Amino acid sequence: MDRATLAEEIIRSVDTLPGQLGAAARYILENPGDVALLSMREQARRAGVQPWTMTRFAKRFGFDGYDAVRQLHGEALKEQALGFSGKAGVQVARQREAGGRALAAEIAAAAAGQISNFGETGALDAMTQAAAAMARARRIYCFGLRSSRAVAEQLAYLLSFLGEKARLLDCADGAGLEALRFAADTDIFFVVTVAPYTRASVEAARHAHARGLTIVALTDGPASPVARLARYAIFVGTESPSFFHAMTPAFAAVEILAALVAGEGGDAALEAIARTERQLAELKVHIFEYAGTTRQGKRS
Repeated sequence: MDRATLAEEIIRSVDTLPGQLGAAARYILENPGDVALLSMREQARRAGVQPWTMTRFAKRFGFDGYDAVRQLHGEALKEQALGFSGKAGVQVARQREAGGRALAAEIAAAAAGQISNFGETGALDAMTQAAAAMARARRIYCFGLRSSRAVAEQLAYLLSFLGEKARLLDCADGAGLEALRFAADTDIFFVVTVAPYTRASVEAARHAHARGLTIVALTDGPASPVARLARYAIFVGTESPSFFHAMTPAFAAVEILAALVAGEGGDAALEAIARTERQLAELKVHIFEYAGTTRQGKRS
């Protein structure tokens, strides 16, 4: 068992765990770094439980003792600490050994495999449910930062073909979340973040959740801090032979989401898309040329 699998099991059962055992489970879920670095007694103190409760928790989830839980989180912390620079070293070594083309093929295969696994991981079911809710929503606020910003922007752009339902929140000037003062409980807050999670994205999701908005989270697993806030959580893989995490599966997910939202909209969505297309044509936004036209203007 790895930490992500343990987190999934905790999430499934945390609401059924009694008293102190439930408090210990929530602490472990929300403070993975503490689990790896602090003593069992200190963790128990911070969780507000007796030390032996931590041992009960470990045995409840199939471990011999709490040291095994700490070791599991320690290994995950070491992997995370490897960071981009550490992964870059691994990539460079692999590229020297196998060659650039082989590494490129491995990166492409990894992304393709993650997308093809959407059905097996439950991502397609989550997308379908989220899309139905998004189609019913009055407004969808899209939020993402750093590597996730382009993913949120892509969803907002695609949904713009359906009218004014989607709005991209831009926090570059620190004022983006002010738009939520006009939000209603019929609105959706769509947030994208993957490990290493951007603190501002997590805080933004918490703010939206506190205001009563429905959270749709596109993230990398149930241990993600935004997954626990979400009514609809869509999990995508990010592992890659590259020094950087893969965002291709996230882009695929939002393209699927936008298509499903459009389909849920029926005739109204078709009319909105047609209006948008006419406007783009009138404004001459796109260039339409035959692919086979030569420089002299003749067909090849």
